[in-house]
Amino acid sequence: MSIVWKGIMPAVTTKFDANDNLDLDMFNVNIKAQLDAGVEGIILGGTLGEASTLTKGEKSTLVKETVAFVDGKVPTIINIAEQTTKDAIGAAHTAEKDGAQGLMLLPPMRYKADDRETTTYFKEIAKNTSLPIMLYNNPVDYGILITLDMLEELTVCKNIQAVKESTRDISNITRMRTRFGNRYRVFTGVDTLGLESILMGADGWVAGLVCAFPRETVAIYKLAQAGRIEEARAIYSWFLPILELDISSKLVQNIKLAEVKTKIGTENVRAPRLPLIGAERENVLAILEEGLKNRPELPNYLSL
Repeated sequence: MSIVWKGIMPAVTTKFDANDNLDLDMFNVNIKAQLDAGVEGIILGGTLGEASTLTKGEKSTLVKETVAFVDGKVPTIINIAEQTTKDAIGAAHTAEKDGAQGLMLLPPMRYKADDRETTTYFKEIAKNTSLPIMLYNNPVDYGILITLDMLEELTVCKNIQAVKESTRDISNITRMRTRFGNRYRVFTGVDTLGLESILMGADGWVAGLVCAFPRETVAIYKLAQAGRIEEARAIYSWFLPILELDISSKLVQNIKLAEVKTKIGTENVRAPRLPLIGAERENVLAILEEGLKNRPELPNYLSL
């Protein structure tokens, strides 16, 4: 399956049961909700997916389960976040063998590679897989900025096709469009810049709160693409206090609690993460309950 890099692609959470094992039943409940809402890809093993806590076997299981469950409706994409080039290439080979249709690729973990080291890392992975690749540009959380000059050098890698833009600088979308045209498909990776990024020309949105609110997220994208900006803006204005739960060190716990409130997830996280407690939990619940009380009626956006 080739990937059409557009639309809403949820960075899904990984579901665990009370014994810290993968909860594939609840995982499939959530994936079904995403498909029914009209998402255009499923991204596994990102920050929200608690990738750093997953074993290689668990990642393989998630890929195989997702590929089987979505049954060709949308591509399955797995995030790669490794410390060494060798391990990243190995992860790409495993993903390909397991049936993934694409990769999302972070720069090297822990070591703060310079520009030459980072582009070499990306090139080595790209030439060792046939899978299409989305680069994840998130210097805020991961310490390495993928510059425009680096993207220029990477144009030789035909399977590096998209960029998840999480610098928080929305003008970067315009910079990429001006310099590269449509050579790279551009996705926003920041929930609180979702609509703004689409209006500035982003092809899609790798979203977080979509995990709990898939229909609202897809509706915003579809309405904006159809030029129905005021309708999109009204839903987005309602959504924004909830979307801000993504801009937090506790984003995983926040979004899993949101999934509980919309009945498509559980609060179980993997240690060292712990579920929210006390005033912190009550604050998140208050935001979610206010949002659910005023949840908007959505138009028939799937027909757009």
